[in-house]
Amino acid sequence: MSTLELSLPFLLLLLGLPGHCGAERRREGADEAGSAWGWPGLQRLRERLSTAGAHSWRYWALLSCQMWPDDCEEDGQAAASRLGQTLTQWGQRSLDILTTWYCSFQDCCNGGDCRISNNFSALESDLSVRLHGQHLARELVFRAVKGYLEMPQPHKALALSFHGWSGTGKNFVARMVAENLYRDGLKSDCVKMFIAVFHFPHPKYVDLYKEQLVDQIQGMQQHCSQSLLIFDEAEKLHPELLELLGQHLERQATEDHRTKFARSIFLFLSNLGGSVINEAVLKLLQAGWAREDITVEHLEPHLQAGIMESTESGLGHSRLVKENLIDFFVPFLPLEYRHVRLCVRDAFLGQELPYSEEVLDEVAKMMTYVPKEEQLFSSQGCKSISQRINYFLP
Repeated sequence: MSTLELSLPFLLLLLGLPGHCGAERRREGADEAGSAWGWPGLQRLRERLSTAGAHSWRYWALLSCQMWPDDCEEDGQAAASRLGQTLTQWGQRSLDILTTWYCSFQDCCNGGDCRISNNFSALESDLSVRLHGQHLARELVFRAVKGYLEMPQPHKALALSFHGWSGTGKNFVARMVAENLYRDGLKSDCVKMFIAVFHFPHPKYVDLYKEQLVDQIQGMQQHCSQSLLIFDEAEKLHPELLELLGQHLERQATEDHRTKFARSIFLFLSNLGGSVINEAVLKLLQAGWAREDITVEHLEPHLQAGIMESTESGLGHSRLVKENLIDFFVPFLPLEYRHVRLCVRDAFLGQELPYSEEVLDEVAKMMTYVPKEEQLFSSQGCKSISQRINYFLP
């Protein structure tokens, strides 16, 4: 057996090779642009390679001096140096192979590990199976996201604005998008969710919020070839923040067609326009339309008019709306009893709990339905269902 083979366990111990790459997901810092060193595991390996060389040198020098003390001063340093170089070269070759394998199924982004997956088939499946009563949102979101990310060279960020009552699935869909575009979902370094009343609560600090928001958006776009920004309760954003966001949604002109822009998706979630959507849907149903036959064209004019006329929010008066920087207004329809029942079933299945048809009906009937005469739409959508099923556990 060769000296190198005998020394391999020592090298592996020094490197501390992980059992699998999934254990290290967070980015620890940027490295050379365009390399895969942004992955924390690879970054640590790189640092440990030089450490391994130094340790192997001292290890071999000590051993040789014990065995051949007369030649220690003359030849010990040269022999140890050769072995240290051999071990380091072997480790580098192994690391190159590992890097190639890692990047064969994972995007290695500039300056960070974005772990982009863009699993469109899974996104389509989730929207079809897990989202109930939202045929318009299902089709609009899937086509818009897939079309944008497959575009060879987009010159504008994609902006989708979700509108509807609470509990109709806006946050649910935003989470689906994050989970199917990024391996780490909402925990990805390339995904950021802002809640207006939580992240920007005080109007007097709007200048500070603007600085922080610019830094975060620019930081994500520099480190991520594809970023996702979600703004919940968007109707409560300060007008100056909306103005600032408009700058990031404008079309980016360039004279050099070889220049590539980082892709960015902005999702705005809002209850604004929910009542307008509900009224329009109710009239169509009363007129004999089937729910699944309702189209975006039936609702979009009413929705946009309601947003622009609202005095409760500055969203309709912002450049996002006035300059058509929002690519799609996505209406979320009010949920009916049958949809709520499906949500109840999913809640039981999600917790791996047994249920009966009678229990599904009982939980669904606990919700409040409006209007008072028709009792057609759940006023809370599917919100709080997971808490309500606790009453029926054995």
